[in-house]
Amino acid sequence: MGKLMFELQPTLKGTLLKLRPLQLEDYAALYLAASDPLIWEQHPNSDRYKEDVFKGYFDGAIECGGALIVLDALTNEVIGSSRYFGLDEKASEIEIGWTFLTTKYWGGTYNRELKKLMLDHAYKYVDHVLFFVGTNNLRSRKAVEKIGGVYVDTRSRFGGESVVYRLSKSDYAF
Repeated sequence: MGKLMFELQPTLKGTLLKLRPLQLEDYAALYLAASDPLIWEQHPNSDRYKEDVFKGYFDGAIECGGALIVLDALTNEVIGSSRYFGLDEKASEIEIGWTFLTTKYWGGTYNRELKKLMLDHAYKYVDHVLFFVGTNNLRSRKAVEKIGGVYVDTRSRFGGESVVYRLSKSDYAF
């Protein structure tokens, strides 16, 4: 039996959240969710709440082929987005990133389920998941460490510095 092809845009459902492939038609609802400056306060692109900046983020999400929209499972309200990126079959790893949730859904429970859904899916295909987090984004760094991410190094990419964390299937205990 051959190796499975990584499904970059699955539909995933948990108790609190539903994730599905991001589509062009989602732009207005996702921008509405992303338009709160507080979401981006610690992010390297702290002006992403501005529509012209957000448009670049959205276009990149569509182009990458691995973007998911995050919905409240109870209300179907659009509450954020995340994506799979940079599949490296040789290293058996993929990145989960570009994640945001509206402030109403902060506090860990929703982010934890989002990561669990995405990690459970990823580990069907790869052994390692990477998280790139802006060096000053302490909120996100703490969240990745809380789910078991281990610091790998700091790398420059996309015009900024990122702290890189790895979470391996063998260490995964959700």
